[in-house]
Amino acid sequence: MESNKLYVGNLTYSVNEEQLNELFSQYGEVKEVRVIERKGFGFVEMGSPEEAEKAKEALNETVYEGRTLRIDEARPQQPRREFRGF
Repeated sequence: MESNKLYVGNLTYSVNEEQLNELFSQYGEVKEVRVIERKGFGFVEMGSPEEAEKAKEALNETVYEGRTLRIDEARPQQPRREFRGF
């Protein structure tokens, strides 16, 4: 893994940034947490790629707050294409 930023999917809508910070901090330094409200996913930036890999391996497909987490390396955001209805 080259990146230290993780995508965290399949979150229950009630999970907040503080909870994710606490969960991921068991695996290293958490630099930033962002939960996308009412979408069921978020992003966690770890202190290093090694810490991100460790967190991903430990937490991917584990149950958290009743949902099975999906964790992967975050991909760069793609520019949105405008939809013109054609």
